[in-house]
Amino acid sequence: MAPLSVLIIGAGVAGPTLASFLLLSDLPAAEKPRVTVLERSATRRVQGQNVDVRGAGVTVARKLGLETAIRSSVTGEEGAQWVDSNNIAWGAFAADKTGKIQTGTSDIEILRGRLADLCYRRSLTISKEVQAQGGHGIEYIFGEYVQSIEQDNEKVEVTLAKSGKRMTYDIVVGADGLQSGTRKLLWGDDEQNLNRLGMYAGFFSIPKGDKDTQWRRWFHASRRRGIMLRPSDTPDKTTVFMYAINFEDDRLRSAAADGRKGAEVQKALLAEYFQDAGWECPRIIKEMYATDDFYYDMVAQVKLDEWSKGRVVLLADAGYCASPISGMGTTLAFTGAHNLAGAILKNPTNLSAAFGEYEAEMRPTVAKAQMLPLGGRGLYWSNPETGWGVAMMHAIIGFICYSGLARVLMMLGIGPPAGDVPVKEWGFRQLPEWKDF
Repeated sequence: MAPLSVLIIGAGVAGPTLASFLLLSDLPAAEKPRVTVLERSATRRVQGQNVDVRGAGVTVARKLGLETAIRSSVTGEEGAQWVDSNNIAWGAFAADKTGKIQTGTSDIEILRGRLADLCYRRSLTISKEVQAQGGHGIEYIFGEYVQSIEQDNEKVEVTLAKSGKRMTYDIVVGADGLQSGTRKLLWGDDEQNLNRLGMYAGFFSIPKGDKDTQWRRWFHASRRRGIMLRPSDTPDKTTVFMYAINFEDDRLRSAAADGRKGAEVQKALLAEYFQDAGWECPRIIKEMYATDDFYYDMVAQVKLDEWSKGRVVLLADAGYCASPISGMGTTLAFTGAHNLAGAILKNPTNLSAAFGEYEAEMRPTVAKAQMLPLGGRGLYWSNPETGWGVAMMHAIIGFICYSGLARVLMMLGIGPPAGDVPVKEWGFRQLPEWKDF
């Protein structure tokens, strides 16, 4: 039988991870899948907020020999502080460096762009080894995207938007994120697939300021606005997560639909929202206009009854985004890629069975990950409408943190369920720790 040909759309975290595992079976090199990864961006994307790697995510990363590289690239965040307009901390909760307790700051905090780069470069080392043994390995194509997808019982044909080139594969995997073009092409009207949480956010980095430390500072303003300043992976930078929660202002939604091409409008909108918020907002707004790694998007969940249609299947955020506030995005990306690769290699001639097994493995985990506090309405509790509400929230947070109640809740498992996610054994070859990162 000829090797499977697999197109993976998206070169973030999940796409290169899937590509890597597809090459780690005990098949002879010449029989391993022919993998192509298509990325819309002309270069590897380095944007993205701080993410954490927890529980099952660490286990999967370890299988790729990535644990050392990831732990060497952490931001070093010491924990979270809730601050007011005078920068007074009303509550603080330190990171758990043991990895045993699921706190707001995990023992592995890393920038998404850095993690994606590690996954990409690790996949290249795996590919080169396969190619040296006579296999096809992985081909990356940057600066291109899929315009159309047509399929039958035998193959999937995609047409590339810029070149017009038509390419044929056995399997197409959409790993192209929350606003997945793959999902929109095959699943139709995207509104029915999204659980919008009313939050819209900008992510970017700015020069480190005098008050920026290794602690995350979380500032709340009235009208359900907030900013997190967090350490970066370089000592001269601070990362920013700047958000507003509003279901009525259609400009926020429209700006998110414009993607990266609408950056100037997105920046102006956030500047308008935070111009009267006080605290360090003048500095943040000024640096936001100067930054070159700005990214803006909605915060939402993807909920689908099925993650595959014929020979096309969705992976990670494209199929089951739990939203950044779940703390489970990286876990779902790693475990989803691991399980999808295992199911495909187990059932190479029966994709219906492969995708069914993939869903059976992932559905329970996704269901847990998407269970947000109060069904997502917890965002309203933690981001009050009025100044009085913000003051009350600070008082409550202070009591929870300084009474020791927060640690009790975390020890009871009130937090991201990454530690409870099973990692199935698919028989992949265990890689040694990667040293040349």
